[in-house]
Amino acid sequence: MSPQIGTAASLTLSILVLAALFLAWGGWQMYFRRNDKRKGVLMWICAVVLLGNVAIWTV
Repeated sequence: MSPQIGTAASLTLSILVLAALFLAWGGWQMYFRRNDKRKGVLMWICAVVLLGNVAIWTV
């Protein structure tokens, strides 16, 4: 049985999820609209890493 996370930790995880969503959206903008494919893919990779960190901390 794992203890519940505190308020500061849950706020941090929420901010990380929002940051990952914004990175994914920005990556889409870079990849398709501005034709800067390298930056778009790097932003997607960063979003996946952030979501992976959130998944690790919540499990």
